[in-house]
Amino acid sequence: MKSTGIVRRIDELGRIVLPAELRRTLDIGERETMEIFVEGTAVVLKKFRPTCIFCESAKDISVFKGKNICPKCLRELRGLGDR
Repeated sequence: MKSTGIVRRIDELGRIVLPAELRRTLDIGERETMEIFVEGTAVVLKKFRPTCIFCESAKDISVFKGKNICPKCLRELRGLGDR
């Protein structure tokens, strides 16, 4: 993990402000959805990218009945219906 030298306090509601320079560098926009992970004693924030429920691909995801699915898995599922 790379240190940025930036230190921020957590406010009374548990929020932390990410500096604008860091958001620009990492292409994090306003209202961006972030995923939160714990690795040992570290809290890691990552831009959320929806993935396929079957293969975890993040490319060209569609939503079908509330579930994320990639084109390849969708084709496979459509093939199952023809049998």
